[in-house]
Amino acid sequence: MIQADLVTKQRLTFISLLVLIVLTVATGLGLGDASLSYQRLLPTFFGQGTFQEEFILFSIRLPRIIITLLAGMALALSGSILQGITRNELADPGIIGINSGAGVAVAIFFLYFPIEVGPFLYLLPISAFIGSLLTTSLIYIFSYKRSSGFAPIRLVLTGFGFSMALSGVMIVLISSSERQKVDFIAKWLAGTIWGTDWPFIWAILPWLIVLLPFTLYKAQRLNLLSLNEPVAIGLGLAIEKERMMLLLSAVALAASAVSVTGGISFIGLMAPHIAKALVGPRHQLFLPIAVLIGSWLLLLADTIGRNIASPDGMPAGIVVSFIGAPYFIYLLLKK
Repeated sequence: MIQADLVTKQRLTFISLLVLIVLTVATGLGLGDASLSYQRLLPTFFGQGTFQEEFILFSIRLPRIIITLLAGMALALSGSILQGITRNELADPGIIGINSGAGVAVAIFFLYFPIEVGPFLYLLPISAFIGSLLTTSLIYIFSYKRSSGFAPIRLVLTGFGFSMALSGVMIVLISSSERQKVDFIAKWLAGTIWGTDWPFIWAILPWLIVLLPFTLYKAQRLNLLSLNEPVAIGLGLAIEKERMMLLLSAVALAASAVSVTGGISFIGLMAPHIAKALVGPRHQLFLPIAVLIGSWLLLLADTIGRNIASPDGMPAGIVVSFIGAPYFIYLLLKK
């Protein structure tokens, strides 16, 4: 039974984050190389703007912001799942190698399977999912022991090892590619929000529509998986079955996000920690908060990045890393 004051606190936090996201969205819509005054945002949104204003709002700014929000949700939810099923507070799809696996798959798909733009958008998340799944399977095999289960340090070190190995594979792929394609891969690796059109929204949205409710439905099982294994087994939980289902969900969420935003790390690490600090460790309470925090962090990073450097801006992944890397070191030393 969750205490009423915790529920009230969670709802107030949820509303506060929604307001913060709306304010950040409004700020981001008005900022950029092509100016759009804040007084003209609402009239333009309701169809009363000029052709230039509507083009800036609906073709440039709004789809990018929506994609950033959705990707932030997916990364935060993926990190929350990974931390729960591994009982490792340092788990993050970018840190433990899942994003690297997706990156190699995306690079291979982009370089060697040229197809039309339409199918490409929808097959890209699937290729990223396959790459992430293969990488995760190997990490799972190398970091799991029957006698002791998942060891947090072994998991992190295994993930780092795979990230380094896959970085080497990426270098080999880049060195044998055309200059134009190399530029795309380099931007992907830096965490550039490259999918900025409406079709990319329809490419990532179905994954969230299915997996967000599924994860919330599994919140109580995540609570049990966060305990030690004997306790979870004693409570009647089919540990391996639940862990594999949730692991597949985490991989799919991370793959769908990075396929349109590039290799962004630390969102899945920071969002769950901040949410737990605000509303406590129960997944029923902190998962919705973590999702909003992930959306806001990535949106804030992208808004800052595309406005502090000209002409192309700074990739959102680099801006996030400025915050996430020190936070990761802090958690590593603390734990």
